[in-house]
Amino acid sequence: MAEILPVVDVSNLGKTVDNGGEPLTILQDITFSVAAGETVAIVGASGSGKSTLLGLLAGLDVPSAGEIRLDGIALAALDEDARAVQRGRMLGFVFQSFQLLPSLTALENVMLPLELAGAKGAGDTARDWLQRVGLGQRLKHYPKHLSGGEQQRVALARAFAPAPRLVLADEPTGNLDAVTGQQIIDLMFDLNDKQGTTLILVTHDEAIAARCGRVLRIQAGQLAA
Repeated sequence: MAEILPVVDVSNLGKTVDNGGEPLTILQDITFSVAAGETVAIVGASGSGKSTLLGLLAGLDVPSAGEIRLDGIALAALDEDARAVQRGRMLGFVFQSFQLLPSLTALENVMLPLELAGAKGAGDTARDWLQRVGLGQRLKHYPKHLSGGEQQRVALARAFAPAPRLVLADEPTGNLDAVTGQQIIDLMFDLNDKQGTTLILVTHDEAIAARCGRVLRIQAGQLAA
């Protein structure tokens, strides 16, 4: 029987940066793996290294030590262009600040990763996903004409539309009021469950973390027991 590789496999990960001529350790000896379909919350105090870890998992930054494998592929073995291809192939992103392109409509924002991946019928797929997140009547609206909750719904549609293996979410309710944030979290977990996607979520909200199958706590750059 073939071995089933974890979607994410992190070994002895470390990140150190220069701080005015002195080394500053942000992450140290981080080791964990995430199986297909798991939901994992990463929690910790502000400045503990949560978002740095997420950036490393996405290949947006490179570690100072250790290794990250996505679907068995070591990110360190890839150059920047190859890491970008890997992101497009298997990752979806949900950001605190939405990160929609202001010059594109809601429909065009969702179409963009599909078109970059060479998917056929990008327009139809994007329309379907905007319908799923309740924005079927907002296809031609630009981000500035959408509320914060609507922008995050577009971001969810954009993240899930390419059918990624892994979705990374960084404080997805951080810029939303409590009621809207709850609606977005409910929608994200519903979409994730229906798609069978692996989800890694950075949050400071213990109630949101408790909805995940597993919680990883970072304290002073290290995983707590």
